[in-house]
Order: sequence, then structure tokens, then C-alpha cells
Amino acid sequence: MRILGDDLAHLRATRSSVKWRLFEPDVLPVWVAEMDAQPCAPVVEAVTRAISNGDTGYGWAPPFQEAFADFAARRWGWAVEPKTLGLVPDVMGGIAEILHLLPGDAVVVSPPCYESFFGFVESVRKRAVLAPLDSAHRLDPDALEGAFADAGAGAAYLLCNPQNPTGTVHTPAELAMLARLADRYDVQVISDEIHAPLTHPGVTFTPYLQVPEATRGLAVVSASKAWNLAGLKSALTVAGPECRVLDEMHEVVTHGANHLAVIAQTAAYVEGEDWLEQVHGELADNRRLLQALLSEALPQVRIAPAEATYLSWLDCTDLGLADPTATFLERGRVALADGWRYDPERGRQWARFNHATSPEVLAEAVRRMAASL
Repeated sequence: MRILGDDLAHLRATRSSVKWRLFEPDVLPVWVAEMDAQPCAPVVEAVTRAISNGDTGYGWAPPFQEAFADFAARRWGWAVEPKTLGLVPDVMGGIAEILHLLPGDAVVVSPPCYESFFGFVESVRKRAVLAPLDSAHRLDPDALEGAFADAGAGAAYLLCNPQNPTGTVHTPAELAMLARLADRYDVQVISDEIHAPLTHPGVTFTPYLQVPEATRGLAVVSASKAWNLAGLKSALTVAGPECRVLDEMHEVVTHGANHLAVIAQTAAYVEGEDWLEQVHGELADNRRLLQALLSEALPQVRIAPAEATYLSWLDCTDLGLADPTATFLERGRVALADGWRYDPERGRQWARFNHATSPEVLAEAVRRMAASL
């Protein structure tokens, strides 16, 4: 049975999340990073059991900490001491709390990157400094150094690892370069590794804190993207051996972690790898299908090479449209994510397409996009 196999009628009838309800019913949503997936059975069983037993109190971290540490060791050879992991409400909520603790007034980001980075920087009343990725969507040493100098000591750098929306998986050499620059300019690196389990087969993911130079860094991790648990929010913080920022985080921050989310994500890490492997196979098929569909119906649209995530970063420049995503929505009734949200300066001709859905939805989306021109 396919995990990503539900037909359009079934999805419309059973999904009530923002992905399916934000736009009018005739709009096909391929925008937000949420899979149209059948759930992981061990997760369903764990959450159902907890609700049936009335186990709906406050979260308890140790099983979650141990589950992630074991998963990280199996998956990436990353040795993490479970007791050092901190519980936070979710990845971006945890990052916001960390940003509040830093003395600098600036946060450096590397667009195209997760669009909420910009919103959270605004929410903590700090200024965003841009260090754009290079033309191959990789970390640019010169851009980073210039941005770090501008941001000043005590600033933060939000690393998207792997990168959303481009799917770039940063190499150990790139991460080491970043760590050295951060130390030189006294910038705190905070690595968002929510997409790490979605690194494509055959590609090696390197956790930022696995790099020897990254001893002062931080990472925030969660099972929410890989197992489609965005509605069950919880996350863990990981600090490098020389990082002291988390020592200042008040214990009350941990209270926001959802107990059912902790249970769900623990089950995912412990018992959900078979489900994850099947998803990887189906996502690989979907990537090939999307490429074939676009090559036939919209050959002007190019997909950026990706090594992770279920998100396709589409270059629509050759279509000659002032606003590609608006055209696809208004004329084709397909909702993609606006590229400028991920890269305010260079992203207007780009769009993010979520291909974690059924082949039927992929085919219909591309058909509508082509018909809109």
C-alpha cells in the first residue's frame, strides 16, 4: 500500500489542515511543507493508546531524548548524550527562545532559505542580514564573512541544514568553513535540522555538530517533517561542548512541549524507520515523475538539483511571467509557494512545489500549470 497514494477526492474529504483549507476548494495545494501521507502505524498506535488511557498531561522528555540519540547514532553515526538534549515546543519556537538569549541585534540568514526565518527574526525584534547562497545554492564564504562583519559580535546565524527550499545538503568542508568564520566573528550558529531524515538515499547528511570546528554551535531537531507530524509539535535542542547559551534558557520553556507530540515523535524515531524508508522510495519516484511531467508540458521550467527534502525549487524565469506563482494560482488554480518569500531579492521568478503527494495530484498540478499559460 502506498503511503503517498490518496486520490484528490479523498484528500479533499479527509484533510482539514491549513494546506487544504487556506484556498478555495477548487485550488490544488502544493505549497506548504506537509505531506499527503498515510500515517506511520506505530505513531498512530502510540498516540491512540495515550488518549485512550487518559495520558494527556504534560510532556516527559527522557524517552524522547533517548529515542533521538539512538536514531542519530544509527542514521548518521552521531554520538549524542541524551541527557544533554533540551525539550522545546517546536523547532522555530526553540530557535526564537535562543535568539532572545543572544546579545547581538542581528541574525544572518542565507536565502533562499526557510521563509519563517525572516518572520521569526522580526518577531524577536532583530534585524536580518543576508548572506545569499551562491549560484549553485551552496554556502558562499565571501557572503558569509561580509554578513558576519555587518551583524557584529553576539549575532546569530540560522543554518538551514539541509536547505529548504533548495534541498542542498551542506558538506563537512562547507560546515567547517562556516564554523571557523562564526568563531572569528563571534557569531552563534543555530542549525535547523528538521529535514535531516529526508536526505535522499545515497547522499550523506552531516549534522552541524559532527564537524570538529563546530564546538560552539547549536542544533534543533524534530521528527515532524520526516514523519508528517507538523500538528504534533515538539523538538529537541543540542548544544556543542563549548556552547553555553542553553544554560541561560529558563526551565519554563520546556513546558510548551506537547505531551502527545513527544509520544508521537518518540514512536517515530524508535519504530518508524520502515515507514520512512518506504516514503523515501515513493518520494524518489515522485521526483522523477515531476521532472518528466514538467519536461513534457512545461520545458521552460527547471528544477534545481536537490539532495534532500520533498520540496522542488522551480526556476520559472523562462516563462516570461511577472509573477509565476500568481499566474498559476489565478489562471490554473494551483497554489505553489512564492519564491520571493524564501529569497526576497532574487526569488520572484522561483516557486516551491511540494511533491510529497500522490502521482494523481502531481499530474493534475502540472496539467493545470501548463494550461494557465
